[in-house]
Amino acid sequence: MQNIDIVKVVMVREESLKTERFAIRSSRDADFVARRYLEGADREHFIVMMLDTKRVVNAIHTASIGSLDATIVHPREVYKAAILANASAIICAHNHPSGDHRPSEEDRQVTKRLVEAGLILGIDMLDHLVIGESDYTSLRSEGYM
Repeated sequence: MQNIDIVKVVMVREESLKTERFAIRSSRDADFVARRYLEGADREHFIVMMLDTKRVVNAIHTASIGSLDATIVHPREVYKAAILANASAIICAHNHPSGDHRPSEEDRQVTKRLVEAGLILGIDMLDHLVIGESDYTSLRSEGYM
């Protein structure tokens, strides 16, 4: 006879980011929150901001940490936390430690895959920001979503 594990999946809060809670109404708002979280990162971090129905960020999850110029991102890792947080929508962001905020072809391809996965799961992906040293690019504003 074989034992089958019975499991419970939960989200564990690691820490909190001190900031005022407000609805994300623009990519500039999302950049403000993402920059606060990514401050001081020396490698590429891909984060997921999970929003409630009023577009307030309830949680942030680091889906991937890469090297100086790349990170591997899989839709499974992006949406796992969003499902656990009961997010109605997400905004993804990642930093370019080089300081360049222009999206790469890989950034555009990842965005496309994440949007498709979100449609299947019923979780809207509102934007994907590429954050540079002093500016950012919204892939939605650039027409890639």
